[in-house]
Amino acid sequence: MERGAIDVVDLAGPFDLQATVESGQSYLWNRADGRTYDDLHAYGGDAWYETVVDPIPGVTDERVPLRVRQVGGVHDGTLEWEASIDAVPLLTRLFRLDDDLDAIRGSTPDLPLLTRAFDRYEGMRLTRDPAFSCLISFICSAQMRVARIHGMQRRLRETYGDVVELGGESYHAFPGPETLATRTESELRDLSLGYRAPYVRRTAEMLADGEAHPSEAADLPYEAARESLTQFVGVGEKVADCVALFSLGFLEAVPLDTWIRTTIEEYFPDCERGSYAETSRAIRDRFGGAYAGYAQTYVFYHLRADGE
Repeated sequence: MERGAIDVVDLAGPFDLQATVESGQSYLWNRADGRTYDDLHAYGGDAWYETVVDPIPGVTDERVPLRVRQVGGVHDGTLEWEASIDAVPLLTRLFRLDDDLDAIRGSTPDLPLLTRAFDRYEGMRLTRDPAFSCLISFICSAQMRVARIHGMQRRLRETYGDVVELGGESYHAFPGPETLATRTESELRDLSLGYRAPYVRRTAEMLADGEAHPSEAADLPYEAARESLTQFVGVGEKVADCVALFSLGFLEAVPLDTWIRTTIEEYFPDCERGSYAETSRAIRDRFGGAYAGYAQTYVFYHLRADGE
């Protein structure tokens, strides 16, 4: 087992691990103390977070068990990590540590709501999750609170995921499409997936059979990528935008979930254009274009956690 640390002071801009992991972007991490998503005001903590990272081309060819925690502040703290390999490239990718967060904030419009959100959760980054597990997570997200979405993904891992070892402890990887494709709808419903069970099974079949893969959308222009992702069963435009933003690197994507639609209604009513595509373009432009997804994520978390 390897151990190491990353000095936050060396990053381009601040970093807050807890806000990043518990802001509704990723459902693949567990807090070691069992309190994932327990606290809506989750920022600035020093809890350990654990996951198993799927192989990433150019980074690792193997599944990697990984633990990380932050000690100290968002400007001068340290990320301590434990993994089976050098975890610095993994953490850099998963948490976008090479994004210049100060420059990104500087490129967003000077809007009071954005200012309050950026100030409240300074250092929160966008995540970059593996495409399949991100896709399944957000297929399960419809009409669900974040804690329940996380619980579904945890049960999928613990029931069907391969076990990997780190430091004498066992961790469960996210099950691959071949595994989930062979599960029955009844088995998946037993994990509280409800009506999402057939969507998960059929989408897994599409990948297992080579019919399609969400990562293929990464090479398309943004709106074409969103359209491509809707081919998967259970994926509408909002879920497609979540996968585009939190996995495929389309930082301009603004998922129009309930919170953002309420934001549009209360703060930016002129951005409501009737259709998803046109409303998405309008709020994307209002949030600054290229990094609108960062602005969206800060606003989403700020409104959900603080109830403004």
